[in-house]
Amino acid sequence: MDMQRVVRILRAYWKTIVVLAVVGGLAGFGWSALQPRVYTADATGYVASTSSDGSTGASLAGNSLALSKVKSFIDMGYWRAVAETARNELGLTDSPESLVQRIRVSNPVDTVNIRVEADAPTPEQARDLAQAWLLGMTEQVKQLESAGQAEGAVRLVAGDSARLPTAPSSPNVRLNVAIGLIAGGVVGVVFALVRRAFDRRVRSANDISDAVDSSVVGVLPVDKELAAGRAVFSFDDIRDGRGSFAHKEAMRELRTNLQYVDVDHPARVMVITSPLPGDGKSTTAANLAVSIAATGQSVILIDADLRRPVLGATFGFSDDVGLSDVLAGRARIDQVAHQVDEHGRLFVVAAGRTPPNPSEMVGSQRMQQLARSLADDLVVIIDSPPTLAVADAAVIASWADGAVLVVTAGRTTDDMLVRAVGNIAKTRGRLLGVVLNRAPLRGADSGYYGSRYGGYYGYGAPSTSEASGPWWRRLSLAKPGGRAPRGEPAPGPRRRSSDVPPSNVSGLRTLSQRGKPSSVSGDSVGEHASSASGAPGVGGEASIARRRPPA
Repeated sequence: MDMQRVVRILRAYWKTIVVLAVVGGLAGFGWSALQPRVYTADATGYVASTSSDGSTGASLAGNSLALSKVKSFIDMGYWRAVAETARNELGLTDSPESLVQRIRVSNPVDTVNIRVEADAPTPEQARDLAQAWLLGMTEQVKQLESAGQAEGAVRLVAGDSARLPTAPSSPNVRLNVAIGLIAGGVVGVVFALVRRAFDRRVRSANDISDAVDSSVVGVLPVDKELAAGRAVFSFDDIRDGRGSFAHKEAMRELRTNLQYVDVDHPARVMVITSPLPGDGKSTTAANLAVSIAATGQSVILIDADLRRPVLGATFGFSDDVGLSDVLAGRARIDQVAHQVDEHGRLFVVAAGRTPPNPSEMVGSQRMQQLARSLADDLVVIIDSPPTLAVADAAVIASWADGAVLVVTAGRTTDDMLVRAVGNIAKTRGRLLGVVLNRAPLRGADSGYYGSRYGGYYGYGAPSTSEASGPWWRRLSLAKPGGRAPRGEPAPGPRRRSSDVPPSNVSGLRTLSQRGKPSSVSGDSVGEHASSASGAPGVGGEASIARRRPPA
């Protein structure tokens, strides 16, 4: 694990580290609050020579004698006799042994001083005990040095009364809090490293490259409008106010990367899939189709998720008639292909009725012929079911020009990614690349700078989505009937033709409606097609090309 990766991990878990450090500091403070207060006072005595005639030589000799004796007086300070004297002086009931535990006797370096430090629950008791102990030592020195004589060679002179301590010496609150902070921070760092070491979720393009032998063709950042559901953005006007600048630029980058995956054999039929539901494959397919159409190319987006179709509701038309009706021969492709832009470059085909055999239907020869015929004049983008849930995506990838796998940052694990890529490889499908969706814009795992440059170039128009509205509006989205939460956007009920198209769709009409004054909708499309001159269901792709205005 290199240093840069360690720094990224610490940045990703910095909140956890800070919280654990604060918890450690509070624990140290709490432990200090529970400990009894101890005050320390000290008293100092002076070891002096008693015999001196006032000459310099006598003074030096006396000083040397005092220095030689002071070391022995330190051990005397822990005698039981000294403790008995101090106890009697203060009238204490503590045992001599317990008093000795509260005393420390020392000799400052290169001095003839004796320092006595005493601990007690109150400042007064600590001061009195230190002074009484020093007096007890004075009595013991006098008895030992005199040895029956009038006066000994040296004596211990007690100093002034000990000073009253103003603050407790124990517990040391600052030290305990500092130790708690450091310990909590260390625990947080260890937790972050261990958590990331066992975290199998892909969070960056490097994680994808390490897990599978496939390139990352796009990194789509988090967008507020996509957090509460699906949305389709416009790529013609950079100031339309819908969708973030970062997400749009990332989609344009994905479009460009797919065009240059193989310049000699560009993919005309692409299938968009994901490991599991909720990874944003349908939204990615829809916005990719819109972005390609914005370049002047003609695109047709086909909803091949016959089990849980969503593109019809996303673009605002009925899911009742679509691909399954074309493959079953009940309708022609020009009758179910909806033009969803004003320039006639983008067409969308809904899923249609749910058949009893979706996998066999999307893998049929009729489906391949339909896609290949459409690919002569249009770029075909197929939205397929998740590859780990059903086999439809792998079946379509076996005959398509390439597949694009959409994974979610912080949700898709490396084993899911490996299994999804393996399922496509088993059918000899060609994986064009992997798209990392919902990449964070900030933090250690972001690595995306689109929003920063968006503000620099003046394109970062504020979002007008409901997710950025007032708090009461955002609260209403969480209630039943609101938008689905991020990560698991529910397909919802199939959209009917009578429903009002959403505001993100302009110029919505089918090709049949463009050529006829009367509209054909719902089951009437299938009945009308069945009563036609026996034309096969895939025979309308030429009509799409004819009705499409020149780019």
